[in-house]
Amino acid sequence: MKAIIQTGPRSVETREQKIPSIESNEVLVKVHTAGLCGSDAHAYKYDDGYEWIPIPRIMGHEYSGEIVTVGDDVNGFIEGDKIVEEPIHECGRCFQCKNDQENVCQNFSITGLHRDGAYAEYVAVTPEHLHAVPDSVSLQHAAITEPTSIATRAVFEQSVTTPGDHVLVEGPGPIGTLIAAVVNSLGANVVVSGLEQDAAYRLPLLNDLGIETVNMAAESLEERTDELTDGIGFDIVFDATGHHSGAGIALEKVRKGGQIVVVGIPNEESEITLTSGVRGEIDINTSYGSTWSNFEQALRLMERGEIAVDTILDTSFSTDEPTRAFEAFLNSESCKPIFQFGA
Repeated sequence: MKAIIQTGPRSVETREQKIPSIESNEVLVKVHTAGLCGSDAHAYKYDDGYEWIPIPRIMGHEYSGEIVTVGDDVNGFIEGDKIVEEPIHECGRCFQCKNDQENVCQNFSITGLHRDGAYAEYVAVTPEHLHAVPDSVSLQHAAITEPTSIATRAVFEQSVTTPGDHVLVEGPGPIGTLIAAVVNSLGANVVVSGLEQDAAYRLPLLNDLGIETVNMAAESLEERTDELTDGIGFDIVFDATGHHSGAGIALEKVRKGGQIVVVGIPNEESEITLTSGVRGEIDINTSYGSTWSNFEQALRLMERGEIAVDTILDTSFSTDEPTRAFEAFLNSESCKPIFQFGA
């Protein structure tokens, strides 16, 4: 089978590999579409915190596919089922797992990092981590269920967003774009801020989704905040930048009594002054990963047509030239590149 394999820092190759064999408690999935996200890019660069990943490694954790072989001990799935996988596998034994907080399991493992992933024509997986894809959702669309589930958790569970709220999303990457799309589906007033590097591709993509944007290199975010919120500040700010300055900017733009939800993992230690946050009684929350119910929420949103998936997906990359996709993502020349194995 064809597989995209990381062979070193900033080095990926497409190679022929053996189709994985399955245990009696596993299924074999023929991969249709697999997406590229921020954590894949960090792994590709072998950034700090990712240097433990065994090399070589078949990458990829957000994908869709069809079951082609079912292990003897598997119930609930049959050959031909369309599925997506929850790539973060919890241990089921630690305090967090027993406390219904599986997304922050102490002993989690991730497909494509701890074990070979889905940048391949076939992948073996245990069925407890699978979700059935609704008939009306194509496998190409279903490939972004995982990042959409991160957005549904951030918006539906970790924020207090309601229709009519003024919402700022910092960062027009894939997670920021999907958070904005979910917020927009609620009927809130959302604007996404980005930098000059986002002006060529990512900010216009959001405009195509009908979402307002601010290029902070060309216009004043402070002035736009005053204009959009009548000088009060945003009700909710989502920081999806992954930059150490994101939370500080959020504190400047959120209204008194408002809320900040940090979703992006800061690239460096950040120092923020909380004086204004305390005096303004600002709720500062975080959101990490997603749960089983967030995956189902994501699939239901796509089933209802609430997420303009065709606009978000970038289908211009080939499985035979994976480096081009990674470099385009890192240079903000794409938002959600996908590799199509079964299209």
